[in-house]
Amino acid sequence: MTTASSRTGRSGSVDPAPGAARPGDLAPHELRVLVAVAGEGGFSAAAGALGVTQSAVSHSVRGIERKVGAVLFERGRKGAVPTAGGAAAVAHARRVLRLLDALAAEARGAGSGAVEGPLRIAAFRSVALHLLPAALERLTARHPGLVPEVRVVRELGAGTAGEVAEGRADLGIATIGGTSTVPAGLISGVLVEEPYSLVHPAGHPDPRSLPLIDWHENCGSYTRQWWAGQDWIPKATVLTEDDGAVLAMVGAGHGMAIMPGLSLTGAPDSVEITDLGTDRPIRSVGYVTTPELARSVAVRALIRELRELAVSDSRKSE
Repeated sequence: MTTASSRTGRSGSVDPAPGAARPGDLAPHELRVLVAVAGEGGFSAAAGALGVTQSAVSHSVRGIERKVGAVLFERGRKGAVPTAGGAAAVAHARRVLRLLDALAAEARGAGSGAVEGPLRIAAFRSVALHLLPAALERLTARHPGLVPEVRVVRELGAGTAGEVAEGRADLGIATIGGTSTVPAGLISGVLVEEPYSLVHPAGHPDPRSLPLIDWHENCGSYTRQWWAGQDWIPKATVLTEDDGAVLAMVGAGHGMAIMPGLSLTGAPDSVEITDLGTDRPIRSVGYVTTPELARSVAVRALIRELRELAVSDSRKSE
């Protein structure tokens, strides 16, 4: 007799058994199994992480696939790899589990306005170094029970917004606009407008004659278009890993660079910063989160601190 667990269609779907449970009947422990299998790369490793047997994990995954009506993992000798449907299911599972955590934390803090527990943040390097620390200092002073967890993510490909979409972060600080599109289903807002400047060795008589030093995540399509219209900007001859390395190379006299404001915070005395004029390009930096978490106390509080700091910094620069 053919069982429900073995009936799969050509598209990878699983035919539910008569009277089978619906996807809405998935329990939190099943969502944790999905996340563990994806994170650990296999049933055996997931079982070890969860403190259960491998057969229990296998049984759970088969049950989840019946409820969902799709094959979620490709099983093989090297472990278990999420299918396209599995990757989507795992992302949703992470986000649902996070909402359950937020539900409990906010219920405990109801009335006092306090909130505790982790707040997961994804940020690219210059933001993590120069914008986030002051915001987190103010945030944790007001909410001592919050525990920020910051992941530095390169702003390439899916970038920090992708971390939110995949359920790995509650809020991402990302470049907004241009080719940096916000994934469907997420919301965003601009925090800082960063002007670009010419950066060169201090005291150099003709900085525009120097070779260009750059890094891959420097800017999006808008700034690149501006660059294309500047005859004096050569093709980069040195590519580095991040903006810190660019500053070090410029300071050592190896070339010049065109960099956004946050990357120039605390620039060493060995470099000089020159304004590029009124037509200089601007990079927009903002937050990305889910509509559900945007209403949570912790995420709202962090966005408020970031905005207040951005307003304060803009007034100082006027």
